[in-house]
Amino acid sequence: MSGEVGALVQRWRKARRLSQLRLAAEAAVSIRHLCFIETGRARPSRTMVLRLAEVLEVPLRERNTLLLAAGFAPEYRESALDAPALAAVQGAIEAILAQQEPYPAVVMDRDWDIRHTNAAAEGFFGFLLAGHEPVPGPANVLRLMFHPDGVRPYVTNWPEVAQALVRRVRREALGGVTDERAQLILAEVLAYPGVPAAIADTDPLAPQLPIVPVRFARDGRQFDYFSTVTTLGTPQDVTLQELRIECFFPAAGPM
Repeated sequence: MSGEVGALVQRWRKARRLSQLRLAAEAAVSIRHLCFIETGRARPSRTMVLRLAEVLEVPLRERNTLLLAAGFAPEYRESALDAPALAAVQGAIEAILAQQEPYPAVVMDRDWDIRHTNAAAEGFFGFLLAGHEPVPGPANVLRLMFHPDGVRPYVTNWPEVAQALVRRVRREALGGVTDERAQLILAEVLAYPGVPAAIADTDPLAPQLPIVPVRFARDGRQFDYFSTVTTLGTPQDVTLQELRIECFFPAAGPM
């Protein structure tokens, strides 16, 4: 067990580009003890696992994985989004979606599946997708953006948006947010007809603008948006930490 958790700690440290010296200093542990943990010569306490995870900004799901690898019970629960315990959060999400009207907003999980939308998003994407065969599988942002029967034909700056999405998925994977299913969906959409190979080769660590405009056009109407992503602050539930609310704002207004 100690060797397994040590390998995971080392992987997270390297993903965060921290030296052993810096991690040891920030976690208030001796570099010798940290070295012993990473090599499996020492078994960390539960407190130590959580302290290292905090410094390394490990997502809650993966913190549970670290604890299990060290022989401890998970710390963080994973609730269904409609569970009674999350009723207050559901109310907050609904308020955010309502306040975003008349502009679109969607709620996504770690796999990019769409869990909720506001009325504006339902109407807008319904307009874009009218007359198309349904995109296979659950409603998913990656499939909708890349599939030939999705919104791809109506995104006038699609290559730019597609590259930004690929970079974002891969960056989240490096940060431990995206799981294997999201990676499989990404591989699936990159294999769709008409997706240039250059998009699949996008470097996740390449610099990019903080805001990527998304320009839609259909039936003589144009819609220029940019989007922001909101996450819920300091959640103690795996499900909540992995939710993202993407709100679209007019860059030039509909024309």
